[in-house]
Amino acid sequence: MEVTTTLIVCGAIASRDFYPGHHDRDAAVRAGSPDVFMNIMTTAGLVSRYLTDWAGPRAVLHEIDLRLGAPNYPGDIMRLTGEVVQSTAADAGTTVTVRFEGRNDRGAHVRGSARLQICQ
Repeated sequence: MEVTTTLIVCGAIASRDFYPGHHDRDAAVRAGSPDVFMNIMTTAGLVSRYLTDWAGPRAVLHEIDLRLGAPNYPGDIMRLTGEVVQSTAADAGTTVTVRFEGRNDRGAHVRGSARLQICQ
């Protein structure tokens, strides 16, 4: 996915994160960053969307654990990938644990795991 200034700023505003580094380029540069950078709440939303798009409309996200690494700046491309590391079938559906990673040119922006139930 293309990381744009609009994506970063809108994600910060939508999550009520008013830290200047997430919406004001001049303030971000004064703080030592080359540009505005994505906040963790926007990243968590993008990862959640990636997982539920993969799992389908019957999926319920029950747990997500993530850690940030390299920042996402405007102009970056973040590639999200995932791998099912555990799957348990039950009458109500299948519960899966997915290990995921989002990378840009600087390395891993986000890594973590999530547990989803895919209902029958």
